[in-house]
Amino acid sequence: MKSIYHRLLIEASAEKVYSALTTREGLSGWWTPETTAIPEVGSIARFAFGPDYFKEMEIRELKPFSSVQWRCIRAFEDWIGTTLTFELQPHKKGTVLLFHHDGWKEYTPEFASCSYDWALFFRSLRFLCETGKGFPYPDFNR
Repeated sequence: MKSIYHRLLIEASAEKVYSALTTREGLSGWWTPETTAIPEVGSIARFAFGPDYFKEMEIRELKPFSSVQWRCIRAFEDWIGTTLTFELQPHKKGTVLLFHHDGWKEYTPEFASCSYDWALFFRSLRFLCETGKGFPYPDFNR
């Protein structure tokens, strides 16, 4: 199986980053405004990207200020069954985010696009946590 991996330093507390990864308000501030999410294990989060495309994730793990894990249950075929893990580590300047998007069957154009888009969205997450304003879809690519 193939994996996407990203690491970034966010100059904000683990509490702030965790909130941005688990609440509707946080997720809509850096990923997509069309977010439905409840921070409960077993719940389904829905992320829409315009009228014709959405992703649904089962919330599998929530360890406050430490880690979040989702499993994709609806999206493009390449995404279905993949696991997304966000790990938070303390750092003297804030919080380090380690991100794994695991379970890709092969390297595909969607895999490559997704890896690039995650980098852009994590820049948005960093700005949200550090300044209070991210740039979610459709403004993430600026």
